[in-house]
Amino acid sequence: MSQKLNPQIPLVEFRDVSFAINGGASIIDQLNLIVSQGETLVLLGESGCGKTTTLRLINRLLSPTSGAVLVESRSTTEWDVIALRRRTGYVIQEAGLFPHFTVAENVALVPMLEHWEKPRVDDRVREMLALVGLDAARFADRYPRELSGGQRQRVGVARALAADPPLLLMDEPFGALDPLTRASLQKEFAELKSRLGKTVIFVTHDVREALLLGTRIALMDKGKIVLLERPESFVKSSNKLAQAYLETLKTDLVLAP
Repeated sequence: MSQKLNPQIPLVEFRDVSFAINGGASIIDQLNLIVSQGETLVLLGESGCGKTTTLRLINRLLSPTSGAVLVESRSTTEWDVIALRRRTGYVIQEAGLFPHFTVAENVALVPMLEHWEKPRVDDRVREMLALVGLDAARFADRYPRELSGGQRQRVGVARALAADPPLLLMDEPFGALDPLTRASLQKEFAELKSRLGKTVIFVTHDVREALLLGTRIALMDKGKIVLLERPESFVKSSNKLAQAYLETLKTDLVLAP
């Protein structure tokens, strides 16, 4: 299932992209960014900095006010929007599963829309559930309400990967989970993405998550990227905002006498 990737070829490119609503202040301000095939780019920043807007510009949930967003060397405005979204897996908080669909039906959604034959779809559902650590015999016929938060997120990842898209967009997918479940899924996803060879763009406000998962970290502030570094360089940066994030890692335990 892993794909042959050329790290020199951009899969996503932002060229002088700005985005504003109804002529208001820019949420994204002249953003330039290249995401190469096979890398995991983490968009790190506070709420309101523009990271989720950046993600939504990629799968054309939003269109740029100016500039161009390119996916596979084509402007998103030139893509058929349905075709673009089927080439792009999308995972959000709480997974965004359809509550009236079973787990299997949720995972099978895009392959069915692509008119895969049923035996192929059934095989793919079993394969994807196994990939994310869920036994199809136990979980395929359950509904999202019958799952834990961590299980729903696993199903969300399985659904996003089911049609084997080259690009995976993840918008704080583990943010609503308890700390232990979140840490477990972060570790599992780090192992999974290295096996699959997908290009991943991952939104978070958690610097630990960014350092664990990213091959590069794009630190955003007020619609701009203020720092773009690999994790090992990010932790050495003198950028004040990066330093503020890194300070959150330095937690002193105070024991009562």
